Amino acid sequence: MQKMDLMNVFDKKAKGIGNLDYVTGWYVKASQYIQNTSIKVAFVSTNSITQGEQVPILWRQLQKYHIEIIFAYRTFKWNSEAKEKAAVHCVIIGFCCLLNRIEKIIYVGEGNIQKVKSINPYLIDAPSVLIESRSKNIGNVAEIMYGSMPIDNGYLILNKEERQELISENANNEKFIRKYVGGDEIINNKERWCIWLKDVSPKEIKQSNIIMKRVKQTEEFRKNSSRPQTQILAKTAFLFGEIRQPDTDMLAIPKVSSENRKYLPIAFVQPEIIVNGSTLIIPNANLYLFGILTSNVHNAWMRTVAGRMKSDYQYSGSIVYNNFPFPTLTGEQKGKIEKTAQRILDARNLYPDCSLADLYDELTMPKELRKAHQENDKAVMESYGFNWKKMTESDCVAELMKMYKKLVEKKNNYFQNHSISRQNKFDVFILQLN
Repeated sequence: MQKMDLMNVFDKKAKGIGNLDYVTGWYVKASQYIQNTSIKVAFVSTNSITQGEQVPILWRQLQKYHIEIIFAYRTFKWNSEAKEKAAVHCVIIGFCCLLNRIEKIIYVGEGNIQKVKSINPYLIDAPSVLIESRSKNIGNVAEIMYGSMPIDNGYLILNKEERQELISENANNEKFIRKYVGGDEIINNKERWCIWLKDVSPKEIKQSNIIMKRVKQTEEFRKNSSRPQTQILAKTAFLFGEIRQPDTDMLAIPKVSSENRKYLPIAFVQPEIIVNGSTLIIPNANLYLFGILTSNVHNAWMRTVAGRMKSDYQYSGSIVYNNFPFPTLTGEQKGKIEKTAQRILDARNLYPDCSLADLYDELTMPKELRKAHQENDKAVMESYGFNWKKMTESDCVAELMKMYKKLVEKKNNYFQNHSISRQNKFDVFILQLN
């Protein structure tokens, strides 16, 4: 019902309306109502309308009505009056029709305000850019992708007891067992395993009654699926449904991480460990890329443009990584970032009994690790030409958005001036940047 209400309010050609919060319908209705007037409007809204995929869907519609944000309260918690209180994360956005003479104000908590020239849809004093979902990175960096998906209803996945049962059946079965990790396992050092039968001969598979039973259960699960693609996968029930496991070391980024961490916990993972779809992976990642992605610069960008799951950060390859403007570096700058990135890994290794959750808790973060991150933050900020002593997180994101805007404009101009087939446009543009 709510989706139908939004469909009736938004442009019929708009895509992704079903992903919008219901309050966005009131933004559109109010924008229509105040046309050709000096009326000012404000709504208390869930903060999700200023994050992730909702932003371009909503604000592309509002731009048609020449709407301009004139004041904004950034994210704050609003507790309900119910006995079992559930905090809702909200923003307040005031807007009117385009009136550039009005002074804009951002309220940043504790009674502090910023007087600014403009406020963009992410509630930042920066150009009014819309961070679109993008299948390839806007710069020339390594590709990011989801981990492998079993599509098995859990039959190919093993807990500690099930792993031991399989080994007890036949010690030779251990070679079919791989460590299996997702975001939860990477962050909290939890242990799970999976049955991995890629390139294993049918004769070997049939020697285990337990494996054969689980393969049969996977086959039945896939056959009974309502999705034709999953039904087809029943023919290869001994394999994961979607295999993206690289043959090289990879950088693993949990899709969901606590809002209480300053740094997103990311880690290098060896190819013999199977990474699942709750994690994003970057094959062939190097120290330089790790240093950039674990820096305060990238984390500030992520906190601004990423979606949320409840209040936790929801990292996205298509929104966060693929739109992130990487710096143009000298060899010396890149080498410095590689050194500071290695120091972060060395500091982690001083505490082998600790999980990333332990190490990145702001209350218990070891001083060696904090210092290593601070040195890396400084090196990355200097590579962008940022003043690491004075620049605030909002200022940092504002500069990144300016860089993003220039990259998009350069891409669009290149496409307009060259006759390039639609499917090859992005690849040709990346080659041109080099």
